Amino acid sequence: MAEITPAAVKSLREKTGAGMMLCKKALTEANGNEEQAIEILRKMGAASAGKKEGRVAAEGAVGSYIHMGGKVGVLVEVNCETDFVARTEEFQALVKDIAMHVAAAEPRYVTREEVPADILDKEREITRAQIANDPKNANKPAQVVEKIVEGRLNKFYEEMVLLDQPFVKTPEKTINELLTEKIAKTGERITVRRFTRYKMGEGLAKRDEDFGGEVAALAGGNQ
Repeated sequence: MAEITPAAVKSLREKTGAGMMLCKKALTEANGNEEQAIEILRKMGAASAGKKEGRVAAEGAVGSYIHMGGKVGVLVEVNCETDFVARTEEFQALVKDIAMHVAAAEPRYVTREEVPADILDKEREITRAQIANDPKNANKPAQVVEKIVEGRLNKFYEEMVLLDQPFVKTPEKTINELLTEKIAKTGERITVRRFTRYKMGEGLAKRDEDFGGEVAALAGGNQ
């Protein structure tokens, strides 16, 4: 029987959010094997307890998606807290789905916080000019105009920010909501750290094609 040290119990508690006694019991049952103890806690429903925010998500996977014919390619890094979850089929499928989504939806940023301030200022400036040029808005108070501006900015986020975009396979939920579902199932914090999207001939003068539409159609057909 392996010795269950306080350090091992503390490590398991930090990774699962479960209570100290439950962690010690799971480690004892798993003969000190942390991954097996995590599985035991998940089966007990204890691994989903506690807050996920602030916990380190340093494991995970880098996934890829190549559109048919090699026209579009995506690399994405999705993080979780343990290698145990990272190696599950469900997590691997999530990584692939996000890579496919990036190929189809062409986001520019992962989160709203990544959008540069000058880009947001420019969007607000353009929106205010559009509002001012519309006679219907001539007598609207400044605070109402600003609410309209922020409302349209939300539309900008939906187009440019990965977490705000409707998931191409199930548009009724956003990518952020998809991640939230997976967090609830695994009991771990899951985040998209970064992605890179390549498009053949991007920046060159050539015939434009709707690769996003093709990938979205393919994703829908694979459900």
